[in-house]
Amino acid sequence: MWQKLKRSLFLQVLCALFLGIAVGLAFHDFSLALKPLGDGFISLIKMLIAPIVFCVVVLGIYGANDIKKMGKVGAKTILYFEVVTSIALILGIIVAYVFKPGVGMNIDITHLDAKDLSTYTERAHDMHTGSEFLLNIIPKTFTAAFANGDILQVLLIAILFGVSLLLIPKHLAELVRQALEAFSEVFFKIMGLIIRLAPIGVFGSVAYTTAKFGLDSLLQLGYLVLLFYATCILFVVIILGSILKLTGLNIFKFVGYFKDELAIVLGTASSDSVLPQIMKKLKNLGIKDSTVGLVIPTGYSFNLDGFSIYLTLGVIFIAQACNINLSMHDLLAILLVSLITSKGAHGIPGSALVILAATLSVIPSLPAIGLVLLLSVDWFIGIIRACTNLIGNCVATVVIAHWEKDIDHAQAKQILNIKN
Repeated sequence: MWQKLKRSLFLQVLCALFLGIAVGLAFHDFSLALKPLGDGFISLIKMLIAPIVFCVVVLGIYGANDIKKMGKVGAKTILYFEVVTSIALILGIIVAYVFKPGVGMNIDITHLDAKDLSTYTERAHDMHTGSEFLLNIIPKTFTAAFANGDILQVLLIAILFGVSLLLIPKHLAELVRQALEAFSEVFFKIMGLIIRLAPIGVFGSVAYTTAKFGLDSLLQLGYLVLLFYATCILFVVIILGSILKLTGLNIFKFVGYFKDELAIVLGTASSDSVLPQIMKKLKNLGIKDSTVGLVIPTGYSFNLDGFSIYLTLGVIFIAQACNINLSMHDLLAILLVSLITSKGAHGIPGSALVILAATLSVIPSLPAIGLVLLLSVDWFIGIIRACTNLIGNCVATVVIAHWEKDIDHAQAKQILNIKN
C-alpha cells in the first residue's frame, strides 16, 4: 500500500485532501497559517503561464498551416474542432448560470490575498473604456508582457509571432519551431516537477479553506464536481452521441469499445498514455491511416471538449463564489480567449490550472487567487475531463472519416457489435 501511495500522485492528492479537511476542522488557527502552501503552489504555476501560452499559441498557428496544406481533410478537421469546442465552452457558461454552483459561498476576496487584490483593482481601474482596454493589450516592450505576466499581451505577441513565422523562409521557420518545441518541452518538464508538489498545495489550501470558510464551502465544491461530471456525461451522450449518430454508429457501443483505454485514463487523469492504442483501435474500425494520423494527434491539442466545459464553468464558478457580477463584455472576452488558450492544454496534469489562470487574468475584476478554490478538486475534475477529451477526439476521427468516405461502415458496425 505504501509503495502504491509513493507511486500514485492521485492517491497522494486524495490523502492530502482528506487530511486537509481533518486538520482544518480540528486545528483552526494552525490551518489558517497553512495558507502559504496553497498560495506558493499557485504562484509556481503562474510563473510558467506566459512562456507556456506563448509556445503553445505560436506552435499551434504554425502547425495549423501545415494541416491546411494537407487539403480538405485538414480544413474540415479545424472547422469541426472549432465548432465543437465553441459548443462545449457555451455549454459551460449555460450550466454555470442555470445551476449556480458558486452562489452562496460568499468568499471575501480580501481574505484570499491582499497582494493579488491590489494588482487586479489597479487593472480594473485602468480599463474603464473599450479603447483603454484595447490599448492595454499592446505591451510597452516585447519583454514587458512576459515580465508583467499580462496574458492578453502575451497572446498578441504570440499571434503576431506565429503568423510572421509562416511568412519567413521555411528553413528559418523550422529552426524557430524546433527551438520553441524544445523550450516548450522544458517548460512542461518544469510543470511536471511543480505538479509533484500538488499534495502539499492541496493540503494547505483545503486546510485553510475548511478553517476559514467552514465545511459548507467544501460541500459546495463537491456540488461543482458532481455538476461537472453530469455535464460531461450529458455532453458525451447527447451532443457527441447525436454527432456520431449521423455517421450511423451508436455512442454507447462506441464508448464501450474504448473501455480499456478509458480505464487507464481514469487512473492517470491523462490521455497521453493511451494515444498509440487509440489510434490502433480506430484503424481497426476501418478508418484510413492518414485520417487517424491527422485527426487524433491534432485533436489532442485542438479539440479538448471536457477541458472547454471546465474552462468557462470554472471561471464563472469563481466569479459566483466571490460575488462578482460578470458583464456580457466579460463573458465574450472569456469565450474568445478560451477559444485560443484551450488549444494545447492537452494531457499534461496541471496544465488546466495554467490555462484557467490565464483566462482569469483577462477579466480585471477576477482575482487569479480564486484558483485556490478549485485547486483542491482539480484532480477529481481532471479524470472526467481527460475522458471527455479522449471520447471527443475519437468521435471527431469517425466524423471526419465519414465526411471524406475514409471509413468502412460495415466493418465499424461489425466490430462495435462484437465488442459489446
